[in-house]
Amino acid sequence: MNYWFECKVSYERQADSMGMKKVSESYLVDALSFTEAEKRIIKEVRPFVSVGELEVVNIRRARIAELFLNDEAEDDRYFRAKVNFITVDEKSGSEKKTSATMIVKSDSLPNAVTELKAQLDSQMASYEIASVTDTQILDVFQYEAPEK
Repeated sequence: MNYWFECKVSYERQADSMGMKKVSESYLVDALSFTEAEKRIIKEVRPFVSVGELEVVNIRRARIAELFLNDEAEDDRYFRAKVNFITVDEKSGSEKKTSATMIVKSDSLPNAVTELKAQLDSQMASYEIASVTDTQILDVFQYEAPEK
């Protein structure tokens, strides 16, 4: 079973005017462990670092239940959604809410909410959307089996 890790990297790149500028970027990586996540993020980001040193500043495990990604060119932002799934306890008759975090790729907040609703409406569970927020994530690197 793979896990999602939010990795923050830092490196220097050419500024618009003269000189170098240190930038920090966040990525989401599918990996089995912190070690594998670090190895994969270095492999994925290193080709984009032309000058200076790439530094992995932070890696943290992200508890993400589901990702709704697409290949649309204009969808270039990632939104974090907190969704509460509602179940009813038959014995007591009370509602129980179980929260789940999901990532939605979209071009805007309203479109992210629309996409999230479309995906959740296709499921049989009752739900409520607690929050949808923009993230600093620039890209998602899913696991790809090595070619033989």
